[in-house]
Amino acid sequence: MSSTVTADDVESAVRLAVNVLEKAPEGAWDGKAGSLEWTCWETVEHLSDDLFAYAAQLGARPMDRDVPFLWEARRPGGPANVTYANRDAGPGGLLEMLVACGAMLAALVRTTPSDVRAHHAFGASDPEGFAAMGIVETLVHTHDLAQGLGLDWDPPAGLCAKVLARLFPDAPRDTDPWATLLWATGRGALPGHDRVTKWRWTGTPRP
Repeated sequence: MSSTVTADDVESAVRLAVNVLEKAPEGAWDGKAGSLEWTCWETVEHLSDDLFAYAAQLGARPMDRDVPFLWEARRPGGPANVTYANRDAGPGGLLEMLVACGAMLAALVRTTPSDVRAHHAFGASDPEGFAAMGIVETLVHTHDLAQGLGLDWDPPAGLCAKVLARLFPDAPRDTDPWATLLWATGRGALPGHDRVTKWRWTGTPRP
């Protein structure tokens, strides 16, 4: 299997997440998402917004800032987003927004030349880097959501290993990839390693 993170991987991660989230109990979306201070509904909106924003960076390609959308929180402590789902559309509409934003990112990753760079706070990145960022957001926030919604979530080890190699080059390689990704993003313990309390990925392309 190729170690390159691709648009197909973005689509796969989002599809796997939606397949799990579709099983959420009715009325559970306003509960907290794992250890986050956001509700499950807000967390899906935030995840969708991340995917949308990464697509926008690849589309506009600014080198010194984010594309200047107006990010606003709907409540104190809530996520500041550009995109919000219409509550009247219910959970199905919320997940449709997630699919759409994932598709936007996949399309931009697929059609943007590999030598293109665009700004990110963790280092100017290339299409593969933005794909990996979108996948990490999808995997770990679906973990948060699964905790809040009472669902099982165990993403493929190969996909976790790919994004670890791309964004967390100093993470251990001899441990379970999913457990390692949760550890690297401050969401879990890893035997033999100190707990991560502050984390960031390395978005800059590998030499």
